[in-house]
Amino acid sequence: MNKLTELIDSLEVKFFKLNQKLIQLEKKNSELEALLLKTTQENNVKQSEIAELKKQLENLKMVNSLLGSDENKRETKLKINSLIREIDNCIAQLSD
Repeated sequence: MNKLTELIDSLEVKFFKLNQKLIQLEKKNSELEALLLKTTQENNVKQSEIAELKKQLENLKMVNSLLGSDENKRETKLKINSLIREIDNCIAQLSD
């Protein structure tokens, strides 16, 4: 009977330790999920900022070429031609 009591006590101690470890791991998991969510949101914000900055850079390149910069004249001409084609297509669709 004494051995059975010791075995039960030992199991209770092990169960308590396992339960404490489970609580710690659940807490750590919650913290990591919160961190992942925050990091994902920050990443999305940064991606939006990058896209906006790229758009601004393209606009600045176009303005520079229109102001006389030789570096981006070809790109600007291509963009203007593309815009003219789009306008022509819109006019054609409206006249149908």
